[in-house]
Amino acid sequence: MTILLGDRTITLNQAALEELLNQAQQQGECIYQNDGIETQVNLPHVLGEGCGRSIQLRHGLTLHIRDAKLRHSVAVEQHYDATFPVTAKFYLSGASRVKMPRVAEMEPDEEISGHHYLSRLPNLIKIEEWQANVPIQLVMIHAHADYFRTFSCTDSLPDLLQTLMQGSGRFHQSLGKMSPAIVQILQQIIHCPYQGTTQQLYLESKALELFALQFACLESKLPTLRKQTLPADDLERLHSAKDLLVQYANNPPSLLELARQVGLNDRKLKQGFRQVFGTTVFGYLHDYRMQQAQDLLQQSQLTIAQVAATIGYRNPEAFSTAFRRRFAVSPKAYQLGHRG
Repeated sequence: MTILLGDRTITLNQAALEELLNQAQQQGECIYQNDGIETQVNLPHVLGEGCGRSIQLRHGLTLHIRDAKLRHSVAVEQHYDATFPVTAKFYLSGASRVKMPRVAEMEPDEEISGHHYLSRLPNLIKIEEWQANVPIQLVMIHAHADYFRTFSCTDSLPDLLQTLMQGSGRFHQSLGKMSPAIVQILQQIIHCPYQGTTQQLYLESKALELFALQFACLESKLPTLRKQTLPADDLERLHSAKDLLVQYANNPPSLLELARQVGLNDRKLKQGFRQVFGTTVFGYLHDYRMQQAQDLLQQSQLTIAQVAATIGYRNPEAFSTAFRRRFAVSPKAYQLGHRG
C-alpha cells in the first residue's frame, strides 16, 4: 500500500484506500456493514471519524451519503471508466478541490458547502482533495445514462442535457447555491423514517425530485454557462485569494485590498470567483463562516453569542438569522440536536 505524506496530506489511490480499509477491518475495527439494501463503510481511525452510506435503488440508481470528519487532509485519486454514471452532488457541509490532471479541457474546480453540482466524467483520472478537521456532509446520486433513456421526452431537453443523457462527452457544472427546497429534500433523505421497500420507494422519489430540480436549474443557467478558460496564473491567484479569505475570515480585507494582494484587478477577481467557485467573493466567505459555525456548534460548549463572535459576527441575532436561512434550522436547535 502506498500512502504518501507530504505537507501533512495523505495521498491515496483507490487500491491503497481499499487496502487501508481492509487492514483496519482485519485489525478489529468495524469498517463494513451491510443489511442487503444499504452498505455502510466506516472511516478507519487513522483517517478520521464518520462513515459513507450507499443505498441501492431501482434501475441502477444509487444514493450515497457521507457524514465524516478527517484527521488529516486527504487526496484521493480515482480512475473512472467509460460507464461512470451521471452524478448529482449536494454539499450540506465541507468542501473539496477537484482536479483532472490529464484532461486539458477540465479545469480544477472547488466544490463548496451549500452548493450543488451535476457531472459525468467518463474515461479520466480525478483527484479529490479534502481538508482535515472540517465536517463533511455530502449527498450524491449516481444514475447510469441508460436510466434517463427510459423517459420518452429526452429530445425536448437542451442540447447540453441531451449529450449528458446519451452518455457522450464530459461534463462538470456548478449549479450554484442550493435552494431551500433542495435543502429540505436532503434533510428528508438523511433522516428517512422508513425501512425496507418503503425506504427504497421513498428515497427513489426524493432522488428523482432532486434530479428534476437540478435539470430545471441547469436549463435556466444555460444561456450564461459559456465559460472561458482561465489562464493558469489567474487560477493560482484566485486560489490564493480564497486562502487569504479563509485565513482572515474574522477580519477580511476589502475587495480592492484582496485584489491588490493577489495581483488581480477587482473585476477579474469578482468574475473569476463566480467562474471557479460558483459564488461571489463574500458569498464564499459567508459559506465558510457558516461551515465553521456548524463545526463549533457540534464540537464545543460555546454559547450562540460566543460562536457568532468567533466567526466574526458582532450581532448574535444577525448570525442566528444567517444560520437559519442557510440550514433551515436555528443555531440552538442545531446545537441541541448534535449534543443529543
